[in-house]
Amino acid sequence: MDKRNFLKISGSLAIGGVILSVVGREMWDLFRNPGKLFYDSKRAKSPELLKEDEDFVSPYRRIYGFLVPDDICGMEVEGGSIYVATPNSVSVYGLSGELQTNFPTPSDVRDITVYDGLIYLLFPARIEVYDRQGDIRQSWNACSEDSDYCSFTVCPDGVFVTDAAHKNICKYTFEGALVRFIQSPKGFIVPSYCFAITYMDGMIYCSNPGRHLVESYTAEGDFVASFGKSGTEAGAFSGCCNPAVITPSNNGELLVSEKGIPRISCYRTDGTFRSVLLDSKALGGGHEAYDVRVMKDKLIVVGGKKVSVFQYDKRQSQQTDCGQCDADCPLRVI
Repeated sequence: MDKRNFLKISGSLAIGGVILSVVGREMWDLFRNPGKLFYDSKRAKSPELLKEDEDFVSPYRRIYGFLVPDDICGMEVEGGSIYVATPNSVSVYGLSGELQTNFPTPSDVRDITVYDGLIYLLFPARIEVYDRQGDIRQSWNACSEDSDYCSFTVCPDGVFVTDAAHKNICKYTFEGALVRFIQSPKGFIVPSYCFAITYMDGMIYCSNPGRHLVESYTAEGDFVASFGKSGTEAGAFSGCCNPAVITPSNNGELLVSEKGIPRISCYRTDGTFRSVLLDSKALGGGHEAYDVRVMKDKLIVVGGKKVSVFQYDKRQSQQTDCGQCDADCPLRVI
């Protein structure tokens, strides 16, 4: 048994069962979104799952949205456009859902990002770079044939990729040369495919999901700090592996998305919890984490085949912690 298959099997054991006869993309979907198997059961839910607040009011409301033809593997926003990767293609949409361009890709895309006018696609053991017309400009294989890549971010200092198999971060140059492996001083624990990473203001932020932490590193790969705690209350991370998604806000804070009972919350980079922005009901339910990005004064949220656009609601927000926050946040400009 190779290391990648061992990781997948041991991960399933850690969250409660053995999965048989699941291969390829089904396996990726299952371990990225274990709620499809474990949370949809009619049996009693784990006490570690989040408890929904029936009285919660979201400071954001969904103003519109649109559907794409297939399940979304990854999403990015850039220059007023929404870039969506599905199993066999990349599509670029305008904010109201009009298709701007589309091109075919291999079927095993794990993540997508956009940098300096180019579209970067992450696969289990390689990276490919395309222009907006769909022509490939660059590609390279992972530094190990056993790599199992989850998420990545591209920034002025290079390409940073999380590897679930080796439980580390790989830093590459734009030409694909390996610069270094980044190890967590606490040790990365990755029970399932929720190993998020992002870049903001010269710093790398990543999840250590099995430890319920967000960790920060310099662009050189040196550890700086971490924050997070286990728990079911707002401001804590629950379940086997959270947070699932981390992305920058437009005022220097972090938005964090969780799975289990999904929610999206705001934190300062020092770990100070700000507020829950969207709960499971506002997001549309289910047990998968929703991907989220900030576009000017809007939140772009994807899950399944749906792209949703949320905007701050001043009247609604008066009942929320977000509405009482003193941060100078462009998302609240209406």
